[in-house]
Amino acid sequence: MNDFARSIGAAFTLIGEADAELLGIVALSVRVSLTASIAALVIGAPFGALLAITRFRGRQVIIVLTNALLGLPPVVVGLALYLLLSRSGPLGAAGLLFTPTAMVIAQTLLATPIVVALVHRPASLLWAEYGDLARIDGLSALRSMALLFALGRTSLLTAFLAAFGRAIAEVGAIIIVGGNIRGFTRTMTTAIALETSKGDLPLALGLGLILLALSVAVSTVAFLLVGRVGEK
Repeated sequence: MNDFARSIGAAFTLIGEADAELLGIVALSVRVSLTASIAALVIGAPFGALLAITRFRGRQVIIVLTNALLGLPPVVVGLALYLLLSRSGPLGAAGLLFTPTAMVIAQTLLATPIVVALVHRPASLLWAEYGDLARIDGLSALRSMALLFALGRTSLLTAFLAAFGRAIAEVGAIIIVGGNIRGFTRTMTTAIALETSKGDLPLALGLGLILLALSVAVSTVAFLLVGRVGEK
């Protein structure tokens, strides 16, 4: 119990003193996860809306596959990317393996299905209500998607925050393609796993507390923004 109390105290000391290593890990984690979440939203939101407003052969199969990818194992994504980005892989010449860029790609692949699924369902409901009006007005597919985004702002926000939550908590894929290199590709989750295995509980606990606080803050902001959007 005394060891646990000392570790908690040391963790708060690291946070209070703004430990340089701790801040660097946090900054990299937030930067990588935000970039991946934005990329997932840019890719996934239009695709989800397009599935809602169009009908074509194989559409239902794509929807089923997209939902199936929600449970995609992160380590499988990491392994596939590793094979692609390694020196002997087809993209090895790009030199992306063990870089933050590779980590962004991994998180984007994991977060995009979440965005597609969370945008597609509400977009389908909105299209069922406003689709006839859009067709009467002669709106193109692009303008129809813009209409759905305007009407479904809450779903876009929810999708983005869900993508960010998946990205910031990810460890399996990014430790494979990022390498957990100190000062370069070490994020909060990979550092917590490493420091815990080494027995360095203060740093692991400090990062864990920051990760928890960040998750609570994101959820709070989401709740407030969704409430504000709903009132308008």
